[in-house]
Amino acid sequence: MKLEGVELRRIRLSLVAPFETSFGVQTERDVLLVKAITSVGEGWGECVAGEEPTYSSEYVAGAQHVLIHHLLPRLLGQAQVDAEDVGRLLGAVHGHHMAKAALEMAVLDAQLRTRGESFAKYFGAVRPAVDCGVSVGIHKSISELLETVGDYLEQGYRRIKLKIKPGWDVEPVRAVRERFGDVPLQVDANTAYSLSDAAHLAELDEFSLLLIEQPLPEEQVLAHAELARSVRTPICLDESITSAQMAEDAIKLGACRIINIKPGRVGGYLEARRIHDLCAAQGVPVWMGGMLETGIGRAGNVAMAAMPNFTLPGDTSASDRYYHRDITQPFVLHDGRLNVPSGPGLGVDVDLDFLESITHWKQTVGDAKLSHAAS
Repeated sequence: MKLEGVELRRIRLSLVAPFETSFGVQTERDVLLVKAITSVGEGWGECVAGEEPTYSSEYVAGAQHVLIHHLLPRLLGQAQVDAEDVGRLLGAVHGHHMAKAALEMAVLDAQLRTRGESFAKYFGAVRPAVDCGVSVGIHKSISELLETVGDYLEQGYRRIKLKIKPGWDVEPVRAVRERFGDVPLQVDANTAYSLSDAAHLAELDEFSLLLIEQPLPEEQVLAHAELARSVRTPICLDESITSAQMAEDAIKLGACRIINIKPGRVGGYLEARRIHDLCAAQGVPVWMGGMLETGIGRAGNVAMAAMPNFTLPGDTSASDRYYHRDITQPFVLHDGRLNVPSGPGLGVDVDLDFLESITHWKQTVGDAKLSHAAS
């Protein structure tokens, strides 16, 4: 398969409600989409980088730049490019996992669509639907938090994840546990704590949480190992895991008992599969994270989350959790689960008319020609 060109497109999608994290509040997503134009067909990819380099060093404008000037030139001149080749061909460029992942995803979608094979089949999915959890941000009050959690449980979500930070941790967790009983519950710190907080984090042990996600900064793998010896609740790593090698090291060091997989964070679905397989061999469960994906990214995530070692509900929420209108057919919650797409490739179709209406920048790169359109 020859990669003949790539269309890059940035769109603006308003969120249903402001999404509050430890790093700030988002009211819309500025999303970079990638369409691979190949000799056998087209495929779509989504870059999960945010507008600001807060979750990681990557951000959407930077991903746009590195794709145009460094990644695409390394692929467009190749006589043959399959998804399995992308990582090797881009290896000379350090980092930029989210940009690389979007490109690999688009190539893989085109490749599988041509073969009539779904993402789910390609990745060895074993379930037709996946259990879904929901991530709940930091609220102004515990009463508001309890109302939000109650609404999500009424919608059928099978696991609640609470964002925590110093000053907003033990009491909100206690309140949710007391109000909603034995609902599957976990917390996500987004690197907000230090090792000196170990005794305080150990206070969460009484609430029978599934896990504490990424309590310390991502570089502090050894500190995570020390923290893990101080708390009974399993430590889960997210930002720290950027590759299968990092996952292997963290497991050997005892820094985590569970791993969150986000394909964009680790450089693509193929590296994510390697992490899944490594963790399965080590008896370490994994679950699928979320980055406010559109239907394009959600389709790939749901398909991968149906693999055997994804044994915990992921952040694969329904489309209406985030968007009034998605750019594909919406993912709808049924009894707390999302159906795994079964059609060729990602198994979803992009609403091109709607996509055009929310596009604020577009550029096509191919055969040394650049086509620009902006509004």
